[in-house]
Amino acid sequence: MPRAVLIAHRWLGVFVGLLMTLWCLSGFVMIYVDYPRLDLGAQVRGLAPLRLPAQVALGAVDIPADLPITSARVEMRAGRPVLRVVPAASADRPIPQMRTTPAAFDLETGRPLGPPSPAELRRIAADFAKGHGIASSAQPPTETGMDQWTVQTYRRNAPLYRADYGDPAGTEIYISGTSGEVVQQTTRFQRFWGWLGAVPHWLYPTILRQDGALWSQVVIWTSLAGCFLTMTGIWAGIVRVRRRRDGTIGSPYKGLWWWHHVFGLFFGLLTLTWAASGLLSMNPWGLLDSMGGFAERQRLAGTPRWSEMRGALSAAAKVSEQRAGTAVRIETAPLGGRMFLLAVNADGETRRFDAKGTAAPLREQELRAALAGTPQLGSLDLLAEEDAYYYGRKSPARLPVWRAVLKDGEQTRLYIDAASGQLLRAFDRNGRSYRWLQDGLHSLDFPVLRKRPWWDLVVLPLLAAVTLVCATGTWMAWNKVLRDWRRWRRRRLPAGSR
Repeated sequence: MPRAVLIAHRWLGVFVGLLMTLWCLSGFVMIYVDYPRLDLGAQVRGLAPLRLPAQVALGAVDIPADLPITSARVEMRAGRPVLRVVPAASADRPIPQMRTTPAAFDLETGRPLGPPSPAELRRIAADFAKGHGIASSAQPPTETGMDQWTVQTYRRNAPLYRADYGDPAGTEIYISGTSGEVVQQTTRFQRFWGWLGAVPHWLYPTILRQDGALWSQVVIWTSLAGCFLTMTGIWAGIVRVRRRRDGTIGSPYKGLWWWHHVFGLFFGLLTLTWAASGLLSMNPWGLLDSMGGFAERQRLAGTPRWSEMRGALSAAAKVSEQRAGTAVRIETAPLGGRMFLLAVNADGETRRFDAKGTAAPLREQELRAALAGTPQLGSLDLLAEEDAYYYGRKSPARLPVWRAVLKDGEQTRLYIDAASGQLLRAFDRNGRSYRWLQDGLHSLDFPVLRKRPWWDLVVLPLLAAVTLVCATGTWMAWNKVLRDWRRWRRRRLPAGSR
């Protein structure tokens, strides 16, 4: 084996080996505690029940009638019914910001809403606490900069206001200073384990993560270095295997070296797959770019104009009455050229209504008609259980869903909510490859292992073995480098001063 490769392996073992050991140790935490994030269900649960006037002031909302709209929804903000509208993408408008921060209008007057006042921020925090059963009242929300838990949400929601509840769980929420929406929630438990899990595992310290491009390159190149370190280690381990005098084959080493050598031979390939799949999670150089779902979403929903949505939303008060005051959000759900409304309860239950406010459960024929065209529909099945591509990780997936497989070159698979007709997930060929190469290899996320605690019983010992490989290799490399350094220093010193 070339000496240069061994030297490179040794030095990488000091720095990259330490990082890989950290990845392994934080991986134990990541198995059970993820990075804190406010999912859609938690956001909806924090909304107050809808209280709409008999006649909402949609006619006074200053939006051009022919403006294409992606979505619109009605909900409460600090005791006031509001309309949130997301314009469709357009080449002549800077839409990315508008898509993440919808325009908001007061439904009683039709006038645009400005940033929430201090009193409104307190009311928003109180409504969120009531919906989540938080007994303590929040301290007055205070403006905060980007911190460890808002690196993903800060720029599109700045300024952010943090409200601390002082409850036993140590709950904190972050409220957007532009839209008045709660965009992040953390607890003391999540923050503590986040520092030991997601932050080191994803190389997520704020000082690095706030520069997305730099963070991406750091993760990609350190992952590549980890792959190189592992491959050279496997090579070195194989060429160092020896035949003993009694004819058996084994390691020539003793002590810690023996453990590293033997475990590296058995678990080196698993170490490599974890490092490589971690690299693929960043989709380096667009290797697994996927367009699955973009055209299909447009095909299902179309691009309705504001005039169509305004007509349907005029029935929002009627829909709210039918839900007996339990709805916390009403949103548009166009399908197949027709406009529908979804009434969402705090527990996530969703009911579908037509543009006149009449209950309209989704029918198979209706979905088939919306999917008609080119490419043709290959199959359409109603799933009551998860499959190999549509499944939950740390929480159950929404069921039932329609699974549609298209007769296109990609054999695109669509998963459509059976209650609303909204596209939940889509997988083209690259999307399916990513699922197996990243989720499958990195998390050992295979259907046969998905049941808990069987998955834990397999993954925890394997992760412990890989941790042993990385930790012993780092320790050995560090000691060898120190010995080499001392030897070099002795050679450089004059003979009389040794």
